[in-house]
Amino acid sequence: MGICVGLQALFEGSAEDQDVPGLGFVQERLERFNDERKSVPHIGWNSARITDESGIADNQSLYGIQKNSKYYYVHSYMAPYRSGHLEKAGWKVAVADYEGETFVGAITKDNVLATQFHPEKSGAAGLRVLKAFLDGKRLTPYGEESGKVIKASSGLTSRIIACLDVRTNDQGDLVVTKGDQYDVREKSSGSDVRNLGKPVELAEKYYRQGADEVVFLNITSFRDTPVKDQPMLEILRKTSSTVFVPLTVGGGIRDTHDPETGKTVPALDVATLYFKSGADKVSLGTDAVVAAQEYYANNCIPTGNTAIETISKAYGNQAVVVSVDPKRVYVTDPLASKHYTMPTKFPGPNGEGHCWYACTIHGGRTTTDLDVVQLVTCVAKLGAGEILLNCIDRDGTNSGFDLELIRQVKSTVKIPIIASSGAGNADHFKQVFSETNVDAALGAGIFHRGEWTVEQVKDELIRDGLSIRNFEQEDF
Repeated sequence: MGICVGLQALFEGSAEDQDVPGLGFVQERLERFNDERKSVPHIGWNSARITDESGIADNQSLYGIQKNSKYYYVHSYMAPYRSGHLEKAGWKVAVADYEGETFVGAITKDNVLATQFHPEKSGAAGLRVLKAFLDGKRLTPYGEESGKVIKASSGLTSRIIACLDVRTNDQGDLVVTKGDQYDVREKSSGSDVRNLGKPVELAEKYYRQGADEVVFLNITSFRDTPVKDQPMLEILRKTSSTVFVPLTVGGGIRDTHDPETGKTVPALDVATLYFKSGADKVSLGTDAVVAAQEYYANNCIPTGNTAIETISKAYGNQAVVVSVDPKRVYVTDPLASKHYTMPTKFPGPNGEGHCWYACTIHGGRTTTDLDVVQLVTCVAKLGAGEILLNCIDRDGTNSGFDLELIRQVKSTVKIPIIASSGAGNADHFKQVFSETNVDAALGAGIFHRGEWTVEQVKDELIRDGLSIRNFEQEDF
């Protein structure tokens, strides 16, 4: 069995590197997705439908792959599907569609199964595929593997992501917390760190509710802890044993002094520890802003040494997320500003009709002179594959996402954007998906406080006609 690059290696070669040949078992070459009108990498949940030319009866499932299920994909290069070509060579083929391009999602022949999607990160649908392969059940009656068959639209769905801010409380325990504009302490006299639960338990809870991804943001510095013993590593190991959707971890992914050895551990090696512990993506914050400042100071010439560049070179840009923490700065005269300003429907305190977004660092405590357009433009060029777009002005307000900010960033770069900050109900998710072309939306406090479950939000969006992954129970 081959997964993702394990499928791609079976082909003759790829546009990703013309000088590296594939194994050549499949007489086709891989191409990069066209990003003219869509985000690349292709990240998220898409279909895998068996082609008619494969000759599989409608009531048959191929290795548990079901036409109404969604599977997790994350890639920039794909095998374009040409009707009947692979099937004539003896392959059975499943395909997916992404904004006008149809590509190979899975192929099987003799004792080989290869998937472009990640079954180990595709929840119940993916586990079903793995079980069918391990059990040697190539063909089974459709629906036999699951108790219910759910209709689903074709194409990439909008993602709902659960975010867990993790830090130590005053007793030294790791807890999930949530701030109001980044202040995580209770407003009561005790001023304790707000404790909303245990990280591993909450992650599994949201997975069972149908979260498409889980993000851990470590907001505590563990400077006195050996790098190999960082608490987030154990959280990832425990979570990845029960949660089978993508996991992102942020915080501390930088060149780090190791108190055990007295040496500096490069950011790439720190990221490797997280990947080996179960992370699928790492998120960079302050270091990304610093890298952008250096990039512009160096006449827009990359050094090749930043964490973004080294990690994306080793693991691919889809593995690197940049978390952006912008805040509004109002201006009276946009022409007098050197920043990327825009008109706003929400005037400033003195009636200002324009604003720009200043990037902050150190958990929002320090405001820089770098604007959000400059930052996302730079990090996309350096190798980031996704932007986690927060908004300090909306954080903890439950007033909805900042649509103006999202539209500005989405129009600037081709990589996927995750909207964050401000979600208070299902209508806020509906609004951001309906009124912007954002790729995913993230919720935190709305889920932690129990006001809405992930499943309830998704059910509302599906009823409103949005393309959302249906929740599937593990049934084996």
